[in-house]
Amino acid sequence: MRAAVLSRHDLDGLTVAVADVPAPGDGEVLVRVETVGVNQLDLNVIAGVGPGARAQLPRILGIDPAGEIIAIGAGVDQKRIGQTVVVKPNIACGQCAHCQAGDEADCPNQTVVGVHRDGGAAEYVVVPSRNAIDRHALDAAQATAVVHSASIVINAVRTVALAAGDRVLVTGAGGTLGRAAVAVALARGAQVVAASRRTLSPLGDEQLIQASGAPALAAALDGGEGFDVVLDVSGHAPTLSAGISALRWGGRAVFCAASVDSDLRIDARDFYLRRKRLSGVASARYDDVAEALALAAAGALPSLVGRRYALDDIATAYRDFPRKGDGKVVVDVR
Repeated sequence: MRAAVLSRHDLDGLTVAVADVPAPGDGEVLVRVETVGVNQLDLNVIAGVGPGARAQLPRILGIDPAGEIIAIGAGVDQKRIGQTVVVKPNIACGQCAHCQAGDEADCPNQTVVGVHRDGGAAEYVVVPSRNAIDRHALDAAQATAVVHSASIVINAVRTVALAAGDRVLVTGAGGTLGRAAVAVALARGAQVVAASRRTLSPLGDEQLIQASGAPALAAALDGGEGFDVVLDVSGHAPTLSAGISALRWGGRAVFCAASVDSDLRIDARDFYLRRKRLSGVASARYDDVAEALALAAAGALPSLVGRRYALDDIATAYRDFPRKGDGKVVVDVR
């Protein structure tokens, strides 16, 4: 099979090469891949930094492939052969207290497809059966775009107990996670303010704020009504800080990225006197994925698919990723 194999920690170490087709073990399935996404985590693996430093090279990249199950290992229902699926990249251990409580997103022992084991930037990938989730009639590229991004957002809104009527600020609203966050919050009946550095097009009746940076955002929010919830997907700590400052009494903030600037500074006195709360969300539960796919299938989410590349051009896709524009960058494997 052809696969995007990283042999050393830089983009010149990434080649599309011939590799052996993997065989599914007990409880696993073999997926013939149609599409896979380009993610910040892939860039971490390429650079050997952060969570990507745990990848042992050579490694096949690709955390969120979609395709069709063509073979199964022992213990997997024969009926799964022929099922169209998308892969949930975070594999929970199934044994810890979090997993036993059904909160797999917070499993401290979870591993990730494309990091701790070979991923789906290849014609075939093996994953645990539970992580190959039925995408029903959803297009492969749409499923790849939704499975990680929208699922994390759904986990985030549950974490902060987002309710109908809440006034919600979404920061980083111009990106893939941001568009998903705005759509999910609107679907929950929230009053949404969407903020981004870039020009935004409305998805519904949300208010739009274009701010060139955190100081401009803080100025735009100063003296306003304040927010019950801040949902930050910008990865920019000063932007999150501006949002936290704009929270109302008892307000809740949740962030889903810290890839741009992780040095978060808050007014501790204001934070504790006004009973604010802050949570971090980095993955999703299995039921979050099912809900995200159902929302996409029902048309409740906008198309999250952005630029598309062929597998042979995957290195170009990674080089272009910082300038990716709107939507999820998708690699067409087949």
